Amino acid sequence: MKIFLYIYASIFHFSVKMKISLNWLKDYIDISLEAKELADILTGIGLEVESIETFETVRGGLRGCLIGEVKTCEKHPDADRLSLTTVDIGNGTNLNIVCGAPNVKQGQKVVVATLGATLYKGEESLTIQKTKLRGTVSEGMICAEDELGLGNSHEGIMVLPPDSKVGTPAGEYFNISSDTIFEVGLTPNRIESASHFGVARDLAMFLSLNSKAELKKPAIDDFVQDNNDLQINVVIENPEGCGRYSGLTISGLTVAGSPVWLKNRLLSIGLNPVNNVVDITNFVLHELGQPLHAFDADKITSGMVVVRTLDEGTPFITLDGLERKLSRHDLMICNKKEGMCIAGVFGGAESGVTGQTRKIFLESAWFNPTYIRKTVRRHGLNTDAAYRFERGTDPAITVYALKRAAMLIRSIAGGKISSSVVDICPEPIKPVQVKVSFKNINRLIGNNLDKKTIKKLLNALEIDILKEDDDEMLLSVPTYRVDVTREADVVEEMLRMYGYNNVIIDDNIPSVLTRSEKPDSRKLVNVISEYLTANGFNEIMNNSLSKEIYYKDDKTAIQLSNPLSTDLNRLRTTLFFGGMESIAFNINRQRPNLRFYEFGNCYFFTENTANNDPLSNYREELHLAIFSTGNRSDGNWIEKDKPSSYYELKSHIEGILLKSGISNYNIGLPASDKGFIDGCVAYLSEKKEIAVTGIVHDKWLRFFDLKNPVYYADLNWAILSGILNAKPITFHELPRFPEVKRDLSMVLEKSITFEQIRKLAFQTEKKLLKKVILFDVYEGGKIDKDKKSYAVSFILQDENRTLTDDLIEKTVNNLSSVFEKKLGAQIRRS
Repeated sequence: MKIFLYIYASIFHFSVKMKISLNWLKDYIDISLEAKELADILTGIGLEVESIETFETVRGGLRGCLIGEVKTCEKHPDADRLSLTTVDIGNGTNLNIVCGAPNVKQGQKVVVATLGATLYKGEESLTIQKTKLRGTVSEGMICAEDELGLGNSHEGIMVLPPDSKVGTPAGEYFNISSDTIFEVGLTPNRIESASHFGVARDLAMFLSLNSKAELKKPAIDDFVQDNNDLQINVVIENPEGCGRYSGLTISGLTVAGSPVWLKNRLLSIGLNPVNNVVDITNFVLHELGQPLHAFDADKITSGMVVVRTLDEGTPFITLDGLERKLSRHDLMICNKKEGMCIAGVFGGAESGVTGQTRKIFLESAWFNPTYIRKTVRRHGLNTDAAYRFERGTDPAITVYALKRAAMLIRSIAGGKISSSVVDICPEPIKPVQVKVSFKNINRLIGNNLDKKTIKKLLNALEIDILKEDDDEMLLSVPTYRVDVTREADVVEEMLRMYGYNNVIIDDNIPSVLTRSEKPDSRKLVNVISEYLTANGFNEIMNNSLSKEIYYKDDKTAIQLSNPLSTDLNRLRTTLFFGGMESIAFNINRQRPNLRFYEFGNCYFFTENTANNDPLSNYREELHLAIFSTGNRSDGNWIEKDKPSSYYELKSHIEGILLKSGISNYNIGLPASDKGFIDGCVAYLSEKKEIAVTGIVHDKWLRFFDLKNPVYYADLNWAILSGILNAKPITFHELPRFPEVKRDLSMVLEKSITFEQIRKLAFQTEKKLLKKVILFDVYEGGKIDKDKKSYAVSFILQDENRTLTDDLIEKTVNNLSSVFEKKLGAQIRRS
């Protein structure tokens, strides 16, 4: 079922991971900050750094590897394929190395991995140690190309030029570079920072408030048109979908591999190089945030590019080789005959750049975010270009980015710029003007900023003041700040630069007395959270939006008509999948011992044809999910590891029910386990199912690639709260008379459960019996194979007097008699 949801970006900021290279960032701003300090600044200005990684062009940086010279080389006396060598590595002592390569010879310059060095090949690693090969000690390894990660050859050792200097570190010799990579959780309202220059611009703005910070924009002053041999005309038939289209042609280029510096830039942020033309368009995208597209100019028939839509159902083959049926609302880049590219989303298979391409048409455009967003959802296509276009790019940068890319292509791939810049802008997109009042700025920020500070912040943000009086200002917002359209947006930007930590919260917060219903559901949630946390559980919070694959057969699941992500297009009906994803995420990062709980709403559709109100078909319920896996405690020299178990989870569920004030409950077969759990049981009170517990089904363990058992419980907090609301609140004086414990040992049929014993005990003795505790289970030995022995404690107490021995004996005898008659028990007292 579908429902339209209107979600404000200011409430739900779903972040996308973006990698930022520190070396790349330094091309635009001079910074000497430590990585951690820089990460704190970025996080403080709204670019949350979620992790910091080290990138090396060769994993490990070839640390511990040196250039050496083979001084001697002899055949191993006990192995035909091994050679005994001595290798000079420049420290005055020659290493004895046993080498199995067929091409090793005296006098060669080679790469030597010394003792302690670690070499990487894919996910495998090898740490060099002193070893004995056929009785001979080897003190290192002479390396082949693939062992160093410098290529794929394993035909023999890597032989270097004779002039290579002995003792030189291999990382220095091969110019191995390293970089610091920040993984930034980029929220949709920060799209102007979805590039290295955008991040540098934000940094420069923040740093300029306290010191001078110069922002260096890549220069395009040397851009020139070489000739006019390949002019291509552009026509925009759908100006509502394409607000600006810029382009030019380059002829005589050679499509080949990219230079090392360009490959390293892309590899550092997780992109695989393709060829020099495609790599440059990707480079400019991640440099400036402006997507570009290169067409093979020979595929543009009649020398014309047309921006338009095509008929409903028109087939189109995209770069991935798949045929897609177009919608009449999909914006397309076409030649005079056919479509060449889904505008701003994905290129076509026929018009893309190949090794045979000699002429290209380079596109730089601004597309309406609404068009792009709907096309992305329609076809399930998520690309770096679409991510930026659907959130809004800067219409003022199209020509600048085009010239930047053209100059790079000409310098790397050769060729001539063979046309003037085509730049069509049907209706110029002007900067947004916003009125802000000084009073509202301070009201929203919470501090009393003077006008000088306010103007300094606006100046740093490149927001111009058009008019000003004593009370308010009229501001002009740069076109790259697509998310800033209101007074509150401007204040948010100012606060971002001013620093959230600088806001002083007044201690004199006004308060009023309010009445709350009893029991207080929110307070109860806090009590149970504290209980679970005190017992070693960690609270998790997962997205209410979930994946379609989980809900294929769930007719109660609500489908979003316009989801923010094609991967998250259902409202969850259970907390199970989010918890399992969290478990898999942690286990994949070597955290196997996990105890999680989550309070969260679940959403359901139930069609009610009798009611004319469509909203009555939808409901939400608060649930509590609990998960445990791995060990609940690590072993030590005194005791062994204690693995998690179902019974441990069961005890916590019963503890939660008791803390919530529900003591009168039954344990029975579940009614709504939804196929998640094996061997599960339900907790019922007043014929309502409060909780379901058990071990996660094997099929879901396989789905999430988990090896260890996972124990899971789901509590319907809505039902639990409803039961509590219906119960009168009563007070009982604490008992003044002591409890008495009596134990019974009974031999029973294996099919009889402890729950049957507990129920029967309370049915038999309703007044004095307070607790029934199972403290031992025994099978085997002298007991028949179809039977078992239970050792059970019964806690008796009279709240008005001390129990006499006669009354205790009578009660225990009654219980024994009932167990013998109704359960066939053989009783033995202890």
